[in-house]
Amino acid sequence: MLSIPIRIQATVLAFKKTEARAFFTKTFAKMAENKITDWVAPNDKSGEFKRGQSQFRNFIKKGGEFPPEKGRYHLYVSYACPWAHRTLIARQLKGLEEIIPFTSVHWHMGSKGWRFATSEDKDAPGANVVADPVEGHEKYQHLRDIYFQVDPEYKGRFTVPTLYDVKQGKIVSNESSEIIRMFYTEFDDIIDEKYRNIQLYPTELQSEIEATNEWTYNDINNGVYKSGFATTEEAYTKAVTILFNSLDRVEKHLSETEGPYYFGNNITEADIRLYTTIVRFDAVYVQHFKTNIRDIRSGYPYIHRWLRNLYWNVPAFGETTEFTHIKCHYTKSHTQINPHSITPVGPEPPILRVDEEVPAVKFALAMREKK
Repeated sequence: MLSIPIRIQATVLAFKKTEARAFFTKTFAKMAENKITDWVAPNDKSGEFKRGQSQFRNFIKKGGEFPPEKGRYHLYVSYACPWAHRTLIARQLKGLEEIIPFTSVHWHMGSKGWRFATSEDKDAPGANVVADPVEGHEKYQHLRDIYFQVDPEYKGRFTVPTLYDVKQGKIVSNESSEIIRMFYTEFDDIIDEKYRNIQLYPTELQSEIEATNEWTYNDINNGVYKSGFATTEEAYTKAVTILFNSLDRVEKHLSETEGPYYFGNNITEADIRLYTTIVRFDAVYVQHFKTNIRDIRSGYPYIHRWLRNLYWNVPAFGETTEFTHIKCHYTKSHTQINPHSITPVGPEPPILRVDEEVPAVKFALAMREKK
């Protein structure tokens, strides 16, 4: 047997230790770079939040891999998330409650992403905030467990909403804009006629809805995140300025339409996509994301009226809005913004009644009546 001199052995061992140290240094550095809670990459000098693309983009349709069937699909959401909130609203508007069951995760997002609630959680109200009820998922503690079950090599984010095919054990989609459109039409043959007649994306308004979606998404829905997650003054100022210019645009539009909805007498996709941001605006975004040029309740009377009508008069909107989840998620999960995880008490109430106004608005209205 060949004998290796002790000096050479020591040199090789030292090299291996150095190599191993370098490997682990790079690995942990990479892990730090890719933390779920790093909304802007630490090495991105622009300081701008850039939302990633959804990874699962399949579609439910007759004759396809994912046909419309009662009980076949399970919807995973978070009451805190505006993107997931879209799907809960569309699901209820189209009468799909008995067709597609759902589970909401707990509001807290930690290093492993969204987690399922446990029997010990007493701080997360709302329907179906429970452990994963799907058969075979009894040991799943986080949403990511589903993603890894579907694809053990998955490298993307673990996002809600997630529409899951229970029969095949596959994720259909995690893109909210496409999930809601599946809900609009693909289950029409197995729902009551009254729901079948609800047209949330009517042919005659599709071009207007698409044009509205484009700037509403970029400037408002995603604009609040661009403002809040910005890590430079320049990125923040740019995003918040665009955001409020677009809110002004919404206000002007609503002041010129008969209403009560975005495009007149009927609820459309435009209402769904805008509502989930606006209902969170005063409760969270004004303070947490620093979108504080104006708030909705005192700065945008037409948007405020439109918002309250949806919340109080259309059950699919109000019943799916859970302010505890909304406030706690943002303020206790985004520790890079709020390191002590203190949740502000206000605003109280989180949304005003249809006939209620803040004192300053009341005063202004009273003074106007006196003239």
